[in-house]
Amino acid sequence: MATVHPSGAPQLRPGIEPLRAAQGSSYIWRKLHSLLGIVPIGAFLLEHLLSNFEALKGPAAYAAQVRFLNSLPMVRVLEWVFIFLPLLYHGLYGLYIWLRGKSNIVYYPWAGNWLYTSQRYTGLIAIAFIFQHVLRQRFLGVSLPENPGFAFHKVQMELANPWMAAVYIIALLAVCWHFSYGVWLFAAKWGITPGEKARQRFGYFCIALGLGLAVLGLAGVWAFVGPWYANAPIPSFH
Repeated sequence: MATVHPSGAPQLRPGIEPLRAAQGSSYIWRKLHSLLGIVPIGAFLLEHLLSNFEALKGPAAYAAQVRFLNSLPMVRVLEWVFIFLPLLYHGLYGLYIWLRGKSNIVYYPWAGNWLYTSQRYTGLIAIAFIFQHVLRQRFLGVSLPENPGFAFHKVQMELANPWMAAVYIIALLAVCWHFSYGVWLFAAKWGITPGEKARQRFGYFCIALGLGLAVLGLAGVWAFVGPWYANAPIPSFH
């Protein structure tokens, strides 16, 4: 609020100092949210797509991959510290950002607003899909860590439902978009790509990254629904 000095010049009363860009807990939480989206969540996404790609070699190769991952030292601790908890934080804080943010896509349909909105909706699709996927594949039915030989059969039976296969494909494309654009945002926010030219060039790389991950993921899905291993028997080893 302004007051009038005896000299006649208006003065402002002392107020709250404006929040700087690198101050405040919100800045830290946003940085953590951005970082976790790349490491470890992005690294896990790449590992998961590569593991599913092993299914193209057949049920035995896929079972061997699942058995290898579950034989890592302290695997249950690693699973919670580097997968479940980061995913939970990234997803919930992403929803918080969405609820507090605004996109003017109706009134100002510029590219930036479209990208902002698509990132929010693909993130929502991703978190909903990941929740049900982890629940069904990790905690319901046959326990794959103790019975890796059932891994191919379990995924194949789920994808035998055309609706579930469609859900997988839509979610896969959403996750690939969300991650590849997230990489672009990460580079911009962390000062890796300063300037419009650098961001534009890096954008082409991120487009190629998203397309490459989508092709890799779709190939993994095809391994389970294609004709090569239809009604594949469960391997005898665990």
